[in-house]
Amino acid sequence: MRADKFPSNDGAIRQARGLLLPLGFAAALASLSLLPLVIHSSHLRWTFVTAATILGVWNGLLFANTFRQKRILSVDIVLRPQHYVQACAQGALLLYWGWYWREVYDAVHLLAAQLLFAYAFDALLSWTRRDTYTLGFSPFPVILSINLFLWFKTDWFYLQFLLIAVGFSAKELISWQKDNRRVHIFNPSSFALGLFSLALIATGTTDVTWGEEIATTLNRPPEIYLAIFLVSLPGQLLFGVTTMTISAVVTMYAFGLVYFALTGTYYFIDAYIPIAVFLGMHLLFTDPSTSPRTDCGRIIFGIVYALSIISLYGALGAFGVPRFYDKLLAVPIMNMLSQAIDRIARSNALRRFDPAALGQSFVGWQRNLAYIGLWTSVFIVMTTSQGIGDTHRGQWVTFWQQACAEDRPNGCRHFGVMVSTYCNNGSGWACNEYGILLQTQSRPNLSTDAFRRACDLGFSAGCSNLSGDQVNNPVRMAPGLTDYKIVLRQDKRPRPAPSQIQIYHLACAQGFVDGCRQECNLGVLQACVSTNQQ
Repeated sequence: MRADKFPSNDGAIRQARGLLLPLGFAAALASLSLLPLVIHSSHLRWTFVTAATILGVWNGLLFANTFRQKRILSVDIVLRPQHYVQACAQGALLLYWGWYWREVYDAVHLLAAQLLFAYAFDALLSWTRRDTYTLGFSPFPVILSINLFLWFKTDWFYLQFLLIAVGFSAKELISWQKDNRRVHIFNPSSFALGLFSLALIATGTTDVTWGEEIATTLNRPPEIYLAIFLVSLPGQLLFGVTTMTISAVVTMYAFGLVYFALTGTYYFIDAYIPIAVFLGMHLLFTDPSTSPRTDCGRIIFGIVYALSIISLYGALGAFGVPRFYDKLLAVPIMNMLSQAIDRIARSNALRRFDPAALGQSFVGWQRNLAYIGLWTSVFIVMTTSQGIGDTHRGQWVTFWQQACAEDRPNGCRHFGVMVSTYCNNGSGWACNEYGILLQTQSRPNLSTDAFRRACDLGFSAGCSNLSGDQVNNPVRMAPGLTDYKIVLRQDKRPRPAPSQIQIYHLACAQGFVDGCRQECNLGVLQACVSTNQQ
C-alpha cells in the first residue's frame, strides 16, 4: 500500500483532536459531582466520578490506538427530525409532569448527567468501531424516553448509567438488513428498559427504582391524556406512526368495554387505558426505525402491543409482580418481529386490507394527516364518553365501594387498596371503612387496628366499632370535610386550596350522597335535586 495513504503522526494527532469531544462530556459529568445536591450523597458523588473516570480511561486508550494506527477520526453533524421532534415532545411532557410531581424537577441534574454520559459513551463506542461519529440529537430521545418510564434511586444510580450503556450498545452492535440497509433491530431505550425490567423482576428489587411512583404520578397533571395526544401530533404527521397508536388504543379500549360489560368493573382499575400505557402507545413503541414499514403492518404492530400489555398485566398481577412493567417488556420482542409482521401484511390474504391501497390518492404527509384526522375523532369520542381522562369512574372510591358491596370481580380488593392508602394518609372515614372490610374477611386483629386508627383520628364511628359490640352491624358515617380532602381525587385540582362548596361539589359528583346533601345545604340547587333523586 502506498505510504501517502497514511497521515503523518502530527496529522494523526490533529485528527484525534475529535476525542476532546467525549473527554469534554466526561469532564462535565465529573464537574456535576461538585453540585451541593451531589456532594451530600456519597453514593451519587462516587457514581458520577467513577463514570467520568471510566469514560476518561476509555478516551485515553482510544487516543493511543488512534495515534498508533494513524487513524483519522471525523465528526459528521446530522440533525435528524425524528430525534429533535421526539425530544421536544418528551421534554414538554417532563416539564408538565414535573410541575405536579416535583421529583422530576429535583432530578434535573441527574437528567443532565445521563445526557453527558450518553453523548460521551456514544461517541467513544462509535470511534472504537469505525472512524466516523455522527453528532446530533440522537441521545436526547433515548434518555428522555428512559426517564419517562424508569429511573433508579440515588443510592443505585450507577445502574442508570449501565442501563444507558446497554441501550446504546444494543443500537450499535445488534443490527440486521432491512429494506436493503443495515439498521439496528431494537429501539435503544425500549431494549434497555425491557432487559432491566426482567432483571428487576427476577431479583425482586423494584424498590431501588422510582418505577411505581412514575407510573402513578404521571396521572397527576390535569388533562394529561390530552397533553400526550397534542405533543405527539408533530411526530405522527412527520413520521406516519399514527396507525400504530390508533390501533393499540382502540384495541385496548374495546377490550376494556367488553370486560366492563361482562364484570361491571375495570380491568386496569382506574381507566380503560392507564396513563403510563397511553404514554407508551405514543412515545415508546412507535419508533419508525424499529417498527414495520407498511401501514397494515403498523396496524398489526399496534394491536399486538395492546394485547401483550393486557396479557402481561394479568400475568404480572397473578404472580404478585408490580404491573407497571407491562408496557416495557414486550417492545424488544416486537422489534424482532417487525419484519415478519411486514411479510404477513404484504401477503395476499392481507394486502387487500392495506390502508395504503385503499387511499392511493393520499401520499406522504397527506396520508399521515388523514390518519391524524381519524385518530382525533377517536380520541374525542373516547374522551367525551369518559373512556379516558380525568373523570373516569374507576378513580372514585365510591365506585369500588359499590363494586365490593355487589361482589363484583376484584371489587373488594381494589376498594381495600384505596381505603388502606387513604387511611395511611390520615382519613378516619377510610380507616373505618377499611376496618369494616377486614372484619367481613374475618381478620379481627387487623380490623381492630384500623378502627383504632380511625378513632385516634377523631372519627367517632371507628370508636364505636372498636368496642367489638357492632360486629354484625358495624357503624358507618359519612366522611367529614377533612376526609373528603383526602379520599377525593384532588391531585388534579388547582393549586389554591378548594373551598368547602368545591369539595362538596366534587364529592357529590363522585357519588357521595352526603356530599350532595352538604352542597344542598350551602344553597346549590342542582345538588338538592341530586340528593332527592338518591
